[in-house]
Amino acid sequence: MIRLSAKSRYAVSALLHLAVHNQAGAVPLAEISVCQGISMSYIDQIFWKLRRAGLVRGTPGPGGGYRLGRPPEAISMGEVITLMDGQGGPRRATSALDGELWAGLAHRIEAFLRGITLADFAARPEVREALVDQYTGGGWRCDICGALSTRQQPAAGASRA
Repeated sequence: MIRLSAKSRYAVSALLHLAVHNQAGAVPLAEISVCQGISMSYIDQIFWKLRRAGLVRGTPGPGGGYRLGRPPEAISMGEVITLMDGQGGPRRATSALDGELWAGLAHRIEAFLRGITLADFAARPEVREALVDQYTGGGWRCDICGALSTRQQPAAGASRA
């Protein structure tokens, strides 16, 4: 089984949160921190890397937060994992056959992860259900994912989609 670092898993979860709420406006880091169960200092580190890579963009001030820097269809899981964990170094082979096996497997895993986008995951009903389960506390119910949000409720008649 492949192991991903906590930083990669949290980065993917945070980006997925933004992808689901992409049309609702900027999402505060505090909301992502609470929903994903990540400390603010750790989420700051993750978003520093995501910002530098252009995967997210920030909006300062009241009502500010983060949005995706590119469409969710243009952000692959492989790109996020490589950004957070770096390129996996070559595994030391014990034989030519062993080297060929692991090189081929690594290539297939990388291709698989690069073929899955945030949009692919955001469209899955089970992903939206998981997001709903992550919310805690009061707030308004998001029209996009059905979760309770701690963000200020948009004014009546304002578009949330």
